[in-house]
Amino acid sequence: MNTTGTTTLSMHELDRLRVIQAVAERQLKPGRAAERLHGSVRQIERLVMRYRADGARGLVSGKRARTSNHRSPDGVAQRALALIRERYADFGPTLACEKLRECHGIELLKRIRRCSIFRKSLTFLNINQRFEIFVPIT
Repeated sequence: MNTTGTTTLSMHELDRLRVIQAVAERQLKPGRAAERLHGSVRQIERLVMRYRADGARGLVSGKRARTSNHRSPDGVAQRALALIRERYADFGPTLACEKLRECHGIELLKRIRRCSIFRKSLTFLNINQRFEIFVPIT
């Protein structure tokens, strides 16, 4: 939501708004709306009540612009990257994370370990990596 009084909706929320408007105007039954939105009739009734009370703003997700509950503390990933580059550069990602946990007390979540940015920022040696050798033909 913006400070100007406008409400920003995602495409999913916009589709939901259209269905809820139709239910509020009695053009669509709650059962049909529940099928379309893959929810229950009770949930549709709750959304209609929120729509009548707050308008389109009532259908916007309340979690928007909040930090995740699973967010790691600031700087932990950067500290882990620095330690891996410094001490464990020749380790694979799993072993490096195990060493971080055992020796430094840094527990990285699986989603951080699998994060492409995390993996790209490290240069792990891959024993099975193939090298193409170009031999000039004479």
